[in-house]
Amino acid sequence: MSRPTKALVNLQALRHNYHLAKQLSEGRIIAVVKADAYSHGATRCAQALNDVADAFAVACLEEALALRDAHIEQPIIVLEGFFDISEMGLIEQHRLDVVIHCQQQLALLTASSIKQPMRVWLKMDTGMSRLGFSPAEYRQAWKALQSLDFISEIVMMTHFACADELTNIKTAQQLEIFKAQTSGLPGSKSIANSAGIIAHPEARAEWNRPGLMLYGVSPFPEHHLIEQSLQPVMTLHSAIISIKDIPVGQTVGYGGSWVAKRPTRVGVVAIGYADGYPLHAKEGTCVLIGDQKAPLIGRVSMDMITVDLTDLANTQVGTPVMLWGNNLPVAEIAHCADTIPYQLLCNLSRLPVEYINEPILEPSD
Repeated sequence: MSRPTKALVNLQALRHNYHLAKQLSEGRIIAVVKADAYSHGATRCAQALNDVADAFAVACLEEALALRDAHIEQPIIVLEGFFDISEMGLIEQHRLDVVIHCQQQLALLTASSIKQPMRVWLKMDTGMSRLGFSPAEYRQAWKALQSLDFISEIVMMTHFACADELTNIKTAQQLEIFKAQTSGLPGSKSIANSAGIIAHPEARAEWNRPGLMLYGVSPFPEHHLIEQSLQPVMTLHSAIISIKDIPVGQTVGYGGSWVAKRPTRVGVVAIGYADGYPLHAKEGTCVLIGDQKAPLIGRVSMDMITVDLTDLANTQVGTPVMLWGNNLPVAEIAHCADTIPYQLLCNLSRLPVEYINEPILEPSD
């Protein structure tokens, strides 16, 4: 029997969340599938959205080429753009959109020998202080792109720093800067990420870029009504592989940090930080066994965790365990580990992924 640990990915839930983003934004939706679709499997997720997605977004050229190899024909936007002029041939050959965010990229693009029409996404740094032209240099960059014969379209974009903090005024400030510096420039815009789509209607534009919400996870640190509409796409499963009874005073796990205060039934679950379960999950972090929660005891190990089964008399070796999914949001586990859902999803490794509820797609012409 193989190790029972696996991720179950519901592709119909993915499509549901895509349509929800589309309904909220009323614009075109770019499905963000970078980082292997947050460990959900970029190729399979893109194929499941193939007939509905307006475009896909990835971080780098390698991720884009993997989608093209999987026969994804919709526009693919490379969010970090290119790093060297040697990439330009592949970008042109595979009809990729690129983000232009700095003078060096602009110079490389100007020096390239591209002949095919290309859409580019010109990024403004409105306060993230990461990628993008400053507001003062943005218009000049736009004019430089506009002068290139092969540029067919310039989409103006920015990225929010605090859209998930609902009372933070920085989002409004960023939006004001962006609108002021793009005023009068022709072309479509892309502003809203998941949090922007949900909570900032004024940020919804012609192109919108949901990431986390596609996978059924709220982007907000506090509870939000959107959780009632999102459908979790991934369920992380394992099983009990050992059970033992320990007396009062016995310790559990590395460092002996957890000490039994009562006779305790300890269950060992086949998952650990090498699989992506958070190393710093606190004691008391819950797993779900049937419809009952069992708390984590002791430290997370490389391949295993230990949970308190004392109050769950019917559990035995082989009993299934859910680490997150329906009725146990990944955001709850992230909170218990002092991290964010993005990190938990993206850190999954060595786990087999099983896909369910695959959509029936019409063959393309």
